[in-house]
Amino acid sequence: MQNPTLLAFIALYLLGTLAVGWWASRRVKTTADFVVAGKNLPMFVAACALFATWFGSETVLGASSEFIENGVLGVIEDPFGAALCLFLSGLLIARPLYKLNLFTFSDFFRMRYSRATEVVSAVFMVPSYFSWIAAQLIALAIILQAVCGLDKTYGVLICTGLVLAYTYIGGMWSVTITDFVQTIAIIVGLLALTVDLVLQVGGFEKMAAAAPPDFFQFFPKSEPIHWVHWFAAWMTIGLGSIPQQDVFQRVMAARTERASVNACYTSSLMYLSIAALPLIIGFCGRMLYPELLEGGDAQMMIPHLVLQHSSLGIQILFFGALLSAILSTCSGAMLAPATVIGENLVKPLFRNVTDAQLLRIMRYSVVGVAVVTGGMALSRDNIYELVGESSAFSLVSLFVPLIAGLYWNRSTASGAIAAMIAGIAVWFAALLWTGSVPQPEEGVAPTTIQTWAQVPPMLYGLGASILAMLIGSYFTKPPAASPDKSVGG
Repeated sequence: MQNPTLLAFIALYLLGTLAVGWWASRRVKTTADFVVAGKNLPMFVAACALFATWFGSETVLGASSEFIENGVLGVIEDPFGAALCLFLSGLLIARPLYKLNLFTFSDFFRMRYSRATEVVSAVFMVPSYFSWIAAQLIALAIILQAVCGLDKTYGVLICTGLVLAYTYIGGMWSVTITDFVQTIAIIVGLLALTVDLVLQVGGFEKMAAAAPPDFFQFFPKSEPIHWVHWFAAWMTIGLGSIPQQDVFQRVMAARTERASVNACYTSSLMYLSIAALPLIIGFCGRMLYPELLEGGDAQMMIPHLVLQHSSLGIQILFFGALLSAILSTCSGAMLAPATVIGENLVKPLFRNVTDAQLLRIMRYSVVGVAVVTGGMALSRDNIYELVGESSAFSLVSLFVPLIAGLYWNRSTASGAIAAMIAGIAVWFAALLWTGSVPQPEEGVAPTTIQTWAQVPPMLYGLGASILAMLIGSYFTKPPAASPDKSVGG
Protein backbone atom coordinates (compact mmCIF):
# COMPACT_ATOMS: atom_id res chain seq x y z
CA MET A 1 0.00 0.00 0.00
CA GLN A 2 1.39 3.42 -0.94
CA ASN A 3 2.07 6.01 1.75
CA PRO A 4 -0.72 8.62 1.51
CA THR A 5 1.51 11.34 2.99
CA LEU A 6 4.13 10.83 0.28
CA LEU A 7 1.44 10.78 -2.42
CA ALA A 8 -0.03 14.00 -1.08
CA PHE A 9 3.41 15.62 -1.07
CA ILE A 10 4.05 14.65 -4.69
CA ALA A 11 0.67 16.02 -5.75
CA LEU A 12 1.30 19.29 -3.91
CA TYR A 13 4.79 19.53 -5.36
CA LEU A 14 3.54 19.15 -8.92
CA LEU A 15 0.79 21.71 -8.34
CA GLY A 16 3.32 24.04 -6.70
CA THR A 17 5.57 23.80 -9.75
CA LEU A 18 2.65 24.77 -11.95
CA ALA A 19 1.85 27.70 -9.65
CA VAL A 20 5.46 28.97 -9.74
CA GLY A 21 5.44 28.73 -13.53
CA TRP A 22 2.17 30.68 -13.69
CA TRP A 23 3.57 33.36 -11.35
CA ALA A 24 6.71 33.72 -13.49
CA SER A 25 4.61 33.96 -16.67
CA ARG A 26 3.43 37.44 -15.66
CA ARG A 27 6.81 38.76 -16.81
CA VAL A 28 6.26 37.54 -20.37
CA LYS A 29 5.29 40.46 -22.62
CA THR A 30 7.48 39.90 -25.69
CA THR A 31 9.23 37.09 -27.55
CA ALA A 32 12.49 38.18 -25.88
CA ASP A 33 10.85 37.55 -22.50
CA PHE A 34 9.56 34.16 -23.69
CA VAL A 35 12.84 32.99 -25.28
CA VAL A 36 15.68 34.52 -23.21
CA ALA A 37 13.85 35.92 -20.15
CA GLY A 38 14.45 39.45 -21.40
CA LYS A 39 18.23 38.93 -20.99
CA ASN A 40 17.72 39.90 -17.36
CA LEU A 41 18.87 36.95 -15.23
CA PRO A 42 21.39 37.44 -12.41
CA MET A 43 24.53 35.35 -12.75
CA PHE A 44 23.65 32.74 -10.11
CA VAL A 45 20.08 32.31 -11.36
CA ALA A 46 21.45 31.77 -14.89
CA ALA A 47 23.99 29.30 -13.47
CA CYS A 48 21.21 27.34 -11.75
CA ALA A 49 19.27 27.23 -15.01
CA LEU A 50 22.36 25.94 -16.86
CA PHE A 51 23.03 23.39 -14.11
CA ALA A 52 19.46 22.14 -14.41
CA THR A 53 19.80 21.71 -18.19
CA TRP A 54 20.80 18.03 -17.97
CA PHE A 55 20.48 17.24 -14.28
CA GLY A 56 17.56 14.93 -14.90
CA SER A 57 16.77 11.26 -15.40
CA GLU A 58 20.12 10.56 -17.07
CA THR A 59 22.06 11.92 -14.08
CA VAL A 60 20.05 10.52 -11.18
CA LEU A 61 18.86 7.22 -12.67
CA GLY A 62 21.01 6.49 -15.73
CA ALA A 63 24.46 7.60 -14.52
CA SER A 64 24.06 6.02 -11.09
CA SER A 65 23.18 2.64 -12.62
CA GLU A 66 26.17 2.90 -14.99
CA PHE A 67 28.43 3.74 -12.04
CA ILE A 68 27.20 0.76 -10.04
CA GLU A 69 27.87 -1.63 -12.91
CA ASN A 70 30.99 -0.12 -14.56
CA GLY A 71 32.65 2.23 -12.08
CA VAL A 72 34.12 5.61 -12.98
CA LEU A 73 34.76 4.66 -16.60
CA GLY A 74 31.02 4.12 -17.02
CA VAL A 75 30.18 7.75 -16.19
CA ILE A 76 32.70 9.69 -18.28
CA GLU A 77 29.85 10.86 -20.55
CA ASP A 78 27.78 12.11 -17.63
CA PRO A 79 28.65 13.86 -15.32
CA PHE A 80 32.21 14.51 -16.59
CA GLY A 81 31.29 15.20 -20.23
CA ALA A 82 28.30 17.32 -19.25
CA ALA A 83 30.43 19.47 -16.92
CA LEU A 84 32.97 19.84 -19.74
CA CYS A 85 30.23 21.11 -22.07
CA LEU A 86 29.16 23.83 -19.64
CA PHE A 87 32.78 24.91 -19.18
CA LEU A 88 33.43 24.99 -22.94
CA SER A 89 30.21 26.94 -23.50
CA GLY A 90 31.65 29.71 -21.34
CA LEU A 91 35.04 29.46 -23.00
CA LEU A 92 33.97 29.20 -26.65
CA ILE A 93 30.47 30.57 -27.31
CA ALA A 94 29.18 32.83 -24.52
CA ARG A 95 31.44 35.80 -25.19
CA PRO A 96 31.33 35.97 -29.03
CA LEU A 97 27.58 35.30 -29.27
CA TYR A 98 26.18 37.30 -26.35
CA LYS A 99 26.44 40.73 -28.03
CA LEU A 100 24.67 39.59 -31.20
CA ASN A 101 21.16 39.64 -29.67
CA LEU A 102 20.35 36.16 -30.97
CA PHE A 103 17.36 34.00 -30.12
CA THR A 104 18.68 30.71 -31.55
CA PHE A 105 21.80 29.06 -32.93
CA SER A 106 20.07 29.02 -36.31
CA ASP A 107 19.97 32.83 -36.13
CA PHE A 108 23.75 32.70 -36.01
CA PHE A 109 23.87 30.34 -38.99
CA ARG A 110 21.76 32.83 -40.97
CA MET A 111 23.91 35.77 -39.92
CA ARG A 112 27.23 34.01 -40.54
CA TYR A 113 26.33 31.89 -43.57
CA SER A 114 22.96 32.17 -45.35
CA ARG A 115 19.19 31.71 -45.08
CA ALA A 116 19.52 28.19 -46.47
CA THR A 117 22.00 27.29 -43.73
CA GLU A 118 19.56 28.65 -41.16
CA VAL A 119 16.78 26.39 -42.40
CA VAL A 120 18.96 23.27 -42.69
CA SER A 121 20.38 23.77 -39.18
CA ALA A 122 16.88 24.24 -37.76
CA VAL A 123 15.63 21.09 -39.50
CA PHE A 124 18.46 19.13 -37.88
CA MET A 125 18.24 20.84 -34.49
CA VAL A 126 14.54 20.32 -33.80
CA PRO A 127 14.42 16.49 -33.94
CA SER A 128 17.62 16.23 -31.89
CA TYR A 129 15.47 17.14 -28.87
CA PHE A 130 12.68 14.65 -29.30
CA SER A 131 14.51 11.65 -27.85
CA TRP A 132 15.83 13.75 -24.97
CA ILE A 133 12.39 15.04 -23.98
CA ALA A 134 10.83 11.59 -24.34
CA ALA A 135 13.47 10.20 -21.96
CA GLN A 136 12.48 12.75 -19.29
CA LEU A 137 8.77 12.03 -19.70
CA ILE A 138 9.43 8.29 -19.39
CA ALA A 139 11.43 8.88 -16.22
CA LEU A 140 8.66 11.00 -14.70
CA ALA A 141 6.09 8.32 -15.54
CA ILE A 142 8.31 5.59 -14.04
CA ILE A 143 8.64 7.56 -10.80
CA LEU A 144 4.90 8.06 -10.55
CA GLN A 145 4.41 4.35 -11.26
CA ALA A 146 6.88 3.34 -8.52
CA VAL A 147 5.47 5.70 -5.93
CA CYS A 148 1.78 5.86 -6.79
CA GLY A 149 1.20 2.67 -8.77
CA LEU A 150 0.02 4.85 -11.66
CA ASP A 151 0.01 3.18 -15.09
CA LYS A 152 2.85 4.43 -17.34
CA THR A 153 0.45 5.67 -20.01
CA TYR A 154 -1.42 7.92 -17.58
CA GLY A 155 1.90 9.01 -16.04
CA VAL A 156 3.24 10.12 -19.43
CA LEU A 157 0.02 12.00 -20.21
CA ILE A 158 -0.06 13.78 -16.84
CA CYS A 159 3.61 14.75 -16.92
CA THR A 160 3.43 15.93 -20.53
CA GLY A 161 0.44 18.10 -19.67
CA LEU A 162 2.15 19.56 -16.59
CA VAL A 163 5.39 20.50 -18.35
CA LEU A 164 3.48 21.80 -21.36
CA ALA A 165 1.30 24.02 -19.17
CA TYR A 166 3.99 26.02 -17.40
CA THR A 167 6.33 26.10 -20.40
CA TYR A 168 3.51 27.33 -22.65
CA ILE A 169 2.43 30.18 -20.41
CA GLY A 170 5.81 31.42 -19.18
CA GLY A 171 8.56 30.32 -21.58
CA MET A 172 12.09 30.96 -20.32
CA TRP A 173 10.90 32.99 -17.34
CA SER A 174 8.85 30.05 -16.04
CA VAL A 175 11.61 27.58 -16.91
CA THR A 176 14.26 29.66 -15.15
CA ILE A 177 12.35 30.46 -11.98
CA THR A 178 11.22 26.85 -11.58
CA ASP A 179 14.80 25.74 -12.32
CA PHE A 180 16.07 27.95 -9.50
CA VAL A 181 13.56 26.57 -7.00
CA GLN A 182 14.13 23.03 -8.21
CA THR A 183 17.93 23.37 -7.91
CA ILE A 184 17.50 24.08 -4.21
CA ALA A 185 15.28 21.01 -3.85
CA ILE A 186 17.81 18.88 -5.75
CA ILE A 187 20.73 19.89 -3.52
CA VAL A 188 18.83 19.53 -0.24
CA GLY A 189 17.19 16.22 -1.14
CA LEU A 190 20.23 14.47 -2.56
CA LEU A 191 22.58 15.78 0.13
CA ALA A 192 20.29 14.53 2.90
CA LEU A 193 20.08 11.04 1.38
CA THR A 194 23.83 10.92 0.70
CA VAL A 195 24.74 11.79 4.29
CA ASP A 196 22.25 9.24 5.62
CA LEU A 197 23.61 6.39 3.47
CA VAL A 198 27.31 7.21 3.93
CA LEU A 199 26.79 7.07 7.70
CA GLN A 200 25.00 3.73 7.34
CA VAL A 201 27.89 2.14 5.41
CA GLY A 202 30.49 3.49 7.87
CA GLY A 203 32.14 6.26 5.86
CA PHE A 204 34.10 6.71 2.66
CA GLU A 205 36.99 4.47 3.73
CA LYS A 206 34.72 1.44 3.95
CA MET A 207 33.19 2.37 0.60
CA ALA A 208 36.63 2.45 -1.03
CA ALA A 209 37.56 -0.88 0.57
CA ALA A 210 34.36 -2.52 -0.72
CA ALA A 211 34.89 -1.41 -4.32
CA PRO A 212 35.92 -4.03 -6.91
CA PRO A 213 39.41 -3.80 -8.46
CA ASP A 214 39.80 -0.86 -10.87
CA PHE A 215 36.34 0.44 -9.93
CA PHE A 216 37.67 4.00 -9.52
CA GLN A 217 39.98 3.80 -12.55
CA PHE A 218 39.68 7.05 -14.53
CA PHE A 219 41.76 6.23 -17.61
CA PRO A 220 41.03 3.24 -19.88
CA LYS A 221 43.17 0.19 -20.54
CA SER A 222 46.08 0.49 -22.93
CA GLU A 223 44.32 -1.00 -25.99
CA PRO A 224 43.66 1.71 -28.62
CA ILE A 225 39.96 0.85 -28.97
CA HIS A 226 39.40 1.52 -25.26
CA TRP A 227 40.94 4.99 -25.63
CA VAL A 228 38.72 5.62 -28.65
CA HIS A 229 35.61 4.83 -26.62
CA TRP A 230 36.92 6.94 -23.72
CA PHE A 231 37.35 10.02 -25.90
CA ALA A 232 33.97 9.35 -27.55
CA ALA A 233 32.33 9.34 -24.12
CA TRP A 234 33.81 12.78 -23.36
CA MET A 235 32.64 14.09 -26.73
CA THR A 236 29.04 12.83 -26.69
CA ILE A 237 27.74 15.55 -24.36
CA GLY A 238 31.02 17.46 -23.90
CA LEU A 239 31.07 18.61 -27.52
CA GLY A 240 27.73 17.38 -28.87
CA SER A 241 25.62 19.52 -26.54
CA ILE A 242 27.49 22.78 -27.15
CA PRO A 243 25.29 23.60 -30.20
CA GLN A 244 22.04 22.71 -28.42
CA GLN A 245 19.39 25.37 -28.09
CA ASP A 246 18.50 24.80 -24.42
CA VAL A 247 22.08 25.61 -23.38
CA PHE A 248 22.18 28.59 -25.74
CA GLN A 249 18.98 30.17 -24.38
CA ARG A 250 20.23 29.99 -20.81
CA VAL A 251 23.61 31.44 -21.79
CA MET A 252 21.92 34.33 -23.62
CA ALA A 253 19.45 35.03 -20.77
CA ALA A 254 22.08 36.44 -18.38
CA ARG A 255 22.11 40.19 -17.71
CA THR A 256 25.60 40.87 -19.00
CA GLU A 257 28.30 39.22 -21.07
CA ARG A 258 30.42 38.70 -17.97
CA ALA A 259 27.49 37.16 -16.08
CA SER A 260 26.88 34.84 -19.03
CA VAL A 261 30.47 33.56 -19.05
CA ASN A 262 30.65 33.21 -15.27
CA ALA A 263 27.31 31.40 -15.19
CA CYS A 264 28.76 28.75 -17.51
CA TYR A 265 31.82 28.23 -15.33
CA THR A 266 29.77 28.20 -12.11
CA SER A 267 27.24 25.72 -13.48
CA SER A 268 30.06 23.45 -14.64
CA LEU A 269 31.45 23.28 -11.10
CA MET A 270 27.95 22.82 -9.66
CA TYR A 271 27.18 19.99 -12.06
CA LEU A 272 30.42 18.10 -11.45
CA SER A 273 30.04 18.26 -7.65
CA ILE A 274 26.28 17.77 -7.23
CA ALA A 275 26.09 15.03 -9.89
CA ALA A 276 28.51 13.01 -7.75
CA LEU A 277 25.77 12.62 -5.11
CA PRO A 278 23.60 10.11 -7.07
CA LEU A 279 26.77 8.08 -7.78
CA ILE A 280 27.57 7.90 -4.05
CA ILE A 281 23.95 7.06 -3.25
CA GLY A 282 23.92 4.23 -5.81
CA PHE A 283 27.20 2.77 -4.52
CA CYS A 284 26.00 2.86 -0.90
CA GLY A 285 22.76 1.21 -1.98
CA ARG A 286 24.67 -1.60 -3.67
CA MET A 287 26.68 -2.18 -0.47
CA LEU A 288 23.70 -2.09 1.89
CA TYR A 289 20.98 -3.75 -0.19
CA PRO A 290 22.51 -5.76 -3.06
CA GLU A 291 19.24 -7.68 -3.42
CA LEU A 292 17.72 -4.60 -5.07
CA LEU A 293 19.90 -5.28 -8.12
CA GLU A 294 18.96 -8.93 -8.50
CA GLY A 295 16.76 -9.38 -11.56
CA GLY A 296 15.65 -5.76 -11.56
CA ASP A 297 16.19 -2.56 -13.46
CA ALA A 298 19.39 -0.89 -12.23
CA GLN A 299 17.92 2.49 -13.22
CA MET A 300 15.28 2.05 -10.52
CA MET A 301 17.61 0.86 -7.77
CA ILE A 302 17.79 4.23 -6.00
CA PRO A 303 14.01 4.91 -6.01
CA HIS A 304 13.36 1.40 -4.71
CA LEU A 305 16.07 1.86 -2.08
CA VAL A 306 14.44 5.05 -0.84
CA LEU A 307 10.92 3.58 -0.82
CA GLN A 308 11.87 0.38 0.99
CA HIS A 309 14.62 1.43 3.38
CA SER A 310 14.29 5.17 4.15
CA SER A 311 12.21 7.26 6.51
CA LEU A 312 9.28 9.32 5.29
CA GLY A 313 11.30 12.52 5.61
CA ILE A 314 14.07 11.17 3.39
CA GLN A 315 11.49 9.90 0.89
CA ILE A 316 9.90 13.34 0.65
CA LEU A 317 13.26 15.06 0.19
CA PHE A 318 14.52 12.53 -2.36
CA PHE A 319 11.44 12.38 -4.55
CA GLY A 320 11.17 16.15 -4.41
CA ALA A 321 14.75 16.32 -5.67
CA LEU A 322 14.17 13.68 -8.34
CA LEU A 323 10.99 15.27 -9.67
CA SER A 324 12.75 18.65 -9.62
CA ALA A 325 15.68 17.32 -11.62
CA ILE A 326 13.56 15.76 -14.32
CA LEU A 327 11.01 18.56 -14.60
CA SER A 328 13.71 21.21 -14.94
CA THR A 329 15.43 19.28 -17.73
CA CYS A 330 12.18 18.51 -19.55
CA SER A 331 10.81 22.05 -19.53
CA GLY A 332 13.94 23.63 -20.98
CA ALA A 333 14.25 20.88 -23.57
CA MET A 334 10.63 21.38 -24.64
CA LEU A 335 11.04 25.14 -25.03
CA ALA A 336 14.23 24.89 -27.12
CA PRO A 337 12.91 23.22 -30.31
CA ALA A 338 9.69 25.22 -30.09
CA THR A 339 11.75 28.41 -30.21
CA VAL A 340 13.66 27.20 -33.28
CA ILE A 341 10.44 26.17 -35.04
CA GLY A 342 8.87 29.57 -34.49
CA GLU A 343 11.92 31.76 -35.11
CA ASN A 344 13.70 29.89 -37.92
CA LEU A 345 11.14 27.70 -39.70
CA VAL A 346 7.73 29.43 -39.45
CA LYS A 347 8.62 33.13 -39.16
CA PRO A 348 10.60 33.28 -42.48
CA LEU A 349 7.49 32.04 -44.31
CA PHE A 350 5.58 35.22 -43.51
CA ARG A 351 6.35 38.87 -44.05
CA ASN A 352 5.97 41.49 -41.34
CA VAL A 353 5.21 39.10 -38.51
CA THR A 354 4.52 41.13 -35.36
CA ASP A 355 6.12 40.29 -32.05
CA ALA A 356 2.77 39.23 -30.61
CA GLN A 357 2.15 36.89 -33.55
CA LEU A 358 5.63 35.35 -33.19
CA LEU A 359 5.03 34.79 -29.50
CA ARG A 360 1.80 32.97 -30.33
CA ILE A 361 3.59 30.85 -32.97
CA MET A 362 6.22 29.81 -30.43
CA ARG A 363 3.58 28.84 -27.90
CA TYR A 364 1.76 26.73 -30.48
CA SER A 365 5.11 25.14 -31.31
CA VAL A 366 5.51 24.14 -27.65
CA VAL A 367 2.20 22.29 -27.95
CA GLY A 368 3.38 20.52 -31.10
CA VAL A 369 6.65 19.42 -29.50
CA ALA A 370 4.77 18.14 -26.44
CA VAL A 371 2.43 16.04 -28.60
CA VAL A 372 5.28 14.46 -30.60
CA THR A 373 7.50 13.71 -27.62
CA GLY A 374 4.62 12.46 -25.51
CA GLY A 375 3.84 9.97 -28.29
CA MET A 376 7.48 8.85 -28.38
CA ALA A 377 7.47 8.38 -24.60
CA LEU A 378 4.45 6.10 -24.87
CA SER A 379 6.26 3.82 -27.34
CA ARG A 380 9.81 3.73 -25.88
CA ASP A 381 11.33 2.65 -22.55
CA ASN A 382 15.14 2.94 -22.41
CA ILE A 383 16.20 6.30 -20.93
CA TYR A 384 19.94 5.89 -21.52
CA GLU A 385 19.44 4.92 -25.17
CA LEU A 386 17.19 7.90 -25.87
CA VAL A 387 19.60 10.39 -24.31
CA GLY A 388 22.54 9.01 -26.30
CA GLU A 389 20.61 9.41 -29.55
CA SER A 390 19.95 13.08 -28.84
CA SER A 391 23.53 14.11 -28.04
CA ALA A 392 25.08 12.22 -30.96
CA PHE A 393 22.60 13.84 -33.37
CA SER A 394 23.76 17.38 -32.62
CA LEU A 395 27.45 16.41 -32.46
CA VAL A 396 27.58 15.05 -36.00
CA SER A 397 25.42 17.77 -37.58
CA LEU A 398 25.80 21.12 -35.82
CA PHE A 399 29.04 21.22 -33.84
CA VAL A 400 31.46 21.65 -36.75
CA PRO A 401 29.50 24.42 -38.59
CA LEU A 402 29.10 26.34 -35.32
CA ILE A 403 32.76 26.26 -34.28
CA ALA A 404 33.95 26.88 -37.84
CA GLY A 405 31.59 29.83 -38.13
CA LEU A 406 32.96 31.35 -34.94
CA TYR A 407 36.66 30.69 -35.39
CA TRP A 408 37.42 30.02 -39.10
CA ASN A 409 36.92 32.98 -41.41
CA ARG A 410 37.31 30.79 -44.49
CA SER A 411 34.21 28.69 -43.69
CA THR A 412 31.29 29.10 -46.11
CA ALA A 413 27.60 28.34 -46.31
CA SER A 414 28.25 25.48 -48.75
CA GLY A 415 30.75 23.97 -46.34
CA ALA A 416 28.34 24.32 -43.41
CA ILE A 417 25.44 22.67 -45.22
CA ALA A 418 27.72 19.91 -46.52
CA ALA A 419 29.02 19.32 -42.98
CA MET A 420 25.50 18.93 -41.57
CA ILE A 421 24.27 16.58 -44.28
CA ALA A 422 27.44 14.48 -44.49
CA GLY A 423 27.68 14.14 -40.71
CA ILE A 424 24.12 12.88 -40.32
CA ALA A 425 24.30 10.59 -43.36
CA VAL A 426 27.59 8.94 -42.40
CA TRP A 427 26.54 8.61 -38.75
CA PHE A 428 23.30 6.87 -39.73
CA ALA A 429 25.12 4.59 -42.20
CA ALA A 430 27.72 3.75 -39.53
CA LEU A 431 24.94 2.89 -37.06
CA LEU A 432 23.51 0.38 -39.52
CA TRP A 433 26.92 -1.01 -40.47
CA THR A 434 28.36 -1.43 -36.97
CA GLY A 435 25.14 -3.07 -35.84
CA SER A 436 25.34 -5.65 -38.63
CA VAL A 437 28.95 -6.74 -37.99
CA PRO A 438 29.12 -9.75 -35.61
CA GLN A 439 31.13 -9.36 -32.42
CA PRO A 440 34.45 -11.31 -32.25
CA GLU A 441 34.29 -14.54 -30.29
CA GLU A 442 35.92 -14.59 -26.88
CA GLY A 443 39.61 -15.44 -27.08
CA VAL A 444 39.71 -14.89 -30.85
CA ALA A 445 41.46 -11.85 -32.33
CA PRO A 446 38.99 -9.57 -34.15
CA THR A 447 39.25 -9.15 -37.90
CA THR A 448 40.05 -5.75 -39.40
CA ILE A 449 36.36 -5.17 -40.16
CA GLN A 450 35.36 -6.14 -36.62
CA THR A 451 37.96 -3.76 -35.20
CA TRP A 452 36.69 -0.82 -37.24
CA ALA A 453 33.11 -1.75 -36.36
CA GLN A 454 33.95 -1.23 -32.67
CA VAL A 455 34.54 2.49 -33.30
CA PRO A 456 31.50 4.49 -32.09
CA PRO A 457 29.37 5.53 -35.11
CA MET A 458 29.28 9.17 -34.05
CA LEU A 459 33.05 9.44 -34.60
CA TYR A 460 32.55 8.46 -38.24
CA GLY A 461 29.83 11.10 -38.47
CA LEU A 462 31.99 13.77 -36.82
CA GLY A 463 34.91 12.96 -39.12
CA ALA A 464 32.66 13.21 -42.17
CA SER A 465 31.31 16.55 -40.95
CA ILE A 466 34.82 17.99 -40.54
CA LEU A 467 35.92 16.72 -43.96
CA ALA A 468 32.80 18.07 -45.68
CA MET A 469 33.28 21.47 -44.06
CA LEU A 470 36.88 21.66 -45.28
CA ILE A 471 36.10 20.51 -48.84
CA GLY A 472 32.89 22.54 -49.17
CA SER A 473 34.56 25.72 -47.91
CA TYR A 474 37.71 25.19 -49.99
CA PHE A 475 35.80 25.06 -53.28
CA THR A 476 33.50 28.01 -52.55
CA LYS A 477 34.17 31.63 -51.70
CA PRO A 478 33.15 33.06 -48.32
CA PRO A 479 30.58 35.90 -48.54
CA ALA A 480 31.98 39.40 -48.69
CA ALA A 481 29.55 40.47 -45.97
CA SER A 482 27.00 38.79 -43.74
CA PRO A 483 23.88 38.08 -45.80
CA ASP A 484 21.48 39.03 -43.01
CA LYS A 485 22.27 41.01 -39.90
CA SER A 486 18.69 41.09 -38.61
CA VAL A 487 18.73 38.59 -35.76
CA GLY A 488 16.89 38.15 -32.52
CA GLY A 489 13.46 38.98 -33.91
